[in-house]
Amino acid sequence: MRPAEEIRYLILAAQREGNRRLAQELRPLGITPSQAEVLRLLADRQPLALSELGELLVCESGNNPSRLVDRLVAAGLVRRDEGTQDRRRVALTLTPEGAATAGQVVEVEERLYGRIDEAAAAYDAHAVADFLRALVSGEPSGLALARRMATQAR
Repeated sequence: MRPAEEIRYLILAAQREGNRRLAQELRPLGITPSQAEVLRLLADRQPLALSELGELLVCESGNNPSRLVDRLVAAGLVRRDEGTQDRRRVALTLTPEGAATAGQVVEVEERLYGRIDEAAAAYDAHAVADFLRALVSGEPSGLALARRMATQAR
């Protein structure tokens, strides 16, 4: 097997295993990993327009995650507020229940990050991150992640 092929499958396996673990830990909260990502983004950056949210999501491609948001609104975790000056602009914010759930998501993520930190302790994690960043550079998910990192650095 070529190194590139092995790397491809290792990335796929790591992504699937990480998503499986995340989904398992989120199940008691009644949300999916994609919904958790929305809650965390809103917790950090609310209010956001639907298009702004779409530009920051790694879990969804495109910039219109309306079905994902619709489910969170129906669950009482996210609220849509019409803009006071432009009624076409809808601001997404967390409800009190959504904020509490986002806090629980942080705890779940911290446990996952702890496992990653343990596994990465013997390696240069920054070099691995640099390699993966180069691999997704210019791709939709890579661009969404770059936008998130740029706004976090401010």
